[in-house]
Amino acid sequence: MSKWKNFIKGIVKENPVFVLVLGTCPTLAVTTSVINALGMGAAAAVVLLGSNIAISALRNIIPDKVRIPAYIVIIASFVTVVEMIMHAYIPDLYSALGVYLALIVVNCIILGRAEMYANKNTVVDSAIDALGMGVGFTLALFLMSTIREVFGSGSFCGITIPFISEYKISILTDAPGGFLVFGILIAAVNYFTDGKGVKKKNFGCVGCPSAAACKQLGCTGEGDVANV
Repeated sequence: MSKWKNFIKGIVKENPVFVLVLGTCPTLAVTTSVINALGMGAAAAVVLLGSNIAISALRNIIPDKVRIPAYIVIIASFVTVVEMIMHAYIPDLYSALGVYLALIVVNCIILGRAEMYANKNTVVDSAIDALGMGVGFTLALFLMSTIREVFGSGSFCGITIPFISEYKISILTDAPGGFLVFGILIAAVNYFTDGKGVKKKNFGCVGCPSAAACKQLGCTGEGDVANV
């Protein structure tokens, strides 16, 4: 895979939010505000980049039996650094993100890329993968937060939008509205990409304890049963 394809896959084909459906907790929690969403996306991207590089560089040193605890320690270290910097220079955003900033430590996107990619690839490729996934995660949060804030609060980045603010749909800023927007965007992305980000697996009869019974019923081994 070329480096460009490695980068771009995290934005569209394997978008962590809309295709892989990872990191849904912060996605639904912080997307009521565009500023909060961008802050969370940037923080997660920085942690993802740092942890991917560190884990890839240490992949031949970390013992296989303790790799998950080691990954968590590395990720937690980067999260602590990001928290301290944000607390010092952007205290309002730090307070707005609250506990979700600390929960980046157990974000499925970061731990998943560490296990599935950084653990098996070079530092450069792991960094590119992290950048792609980080940008994809941030764009997904930005898109969701834009829809929810504009139509739910009648504002964008805290700036009131004339006319729309008078006809805002308040439910979009609540949990049900978040799930609604999330589901619609997943469906839209799946439609326009034709599900290309999801690998389909065909299950056959090999090793199935019910294979003999299925064949007696006319099963073709492809999920079709004839003359039942």
